[in-house]
Amino acid sequence: MRHEELVALISGGVPGPGGVWADLGSGSGAFTNALAELVGPSAMIFSVDKDRSALAHQQGAGGSRFAKAPTTVLHADFTEPLDLPPLDGAVMANSLHFLPDKAHVLGLVHGYLKPGGRLIVVEYDVDSGNPWVPHPFSYSSWKRMAVASGFSEPVLIGRHPSRWLGGLYSALSVRQ
Repeated sequence: MRHEELVALISGGVPGPGGVWADLGSGSGAFTNALAELVGPSAMIFSVDKDRSALAHQQGAGGSRFAKAPTTVLHADFTEPLDLPPLDGAVMANSLHFLPDKAHVLGLVHGYLKPGGRLIVVEYDVDSGNPWVPHPFSYSSWKRMAVASGFSEPVLIGRHPSRWLGGLYSALSVRQ
């Protein structure tokens, strides 16, 4: 996907510049970069991934890409407790679909967010996957999971076609 498409997918969940945000399961940083553009230089972003090579790619390619917002790259597994400051928001783009049971991680994320904090999820809109996307969840399934995990009912903020598994959606939930 092009950078502009990534920005468009999450822009409806970012209220404006500033704040403390995390990209959990950031990979090579595509959504971290999109988030940086939206929150700007007055924000702080924590880019979290357990893949050292993906983080090295972020740092090597980052330079001016992430200059729009100060970004701390954190080598860690988001399925384990993280040492993060209270967050205004978090992005989880194509990261939860690797987990068969998402409840534990959603509980962790709920705890990282300030009351009223925003969780933006980007996911394939299907409930069955393949070897590369083993545990996706549709928007209707996300509605149930989000509420069960202490978030508001999600609001659909974007869609994007994909040749894999039909298409992606993005949704915003707020910590209750």
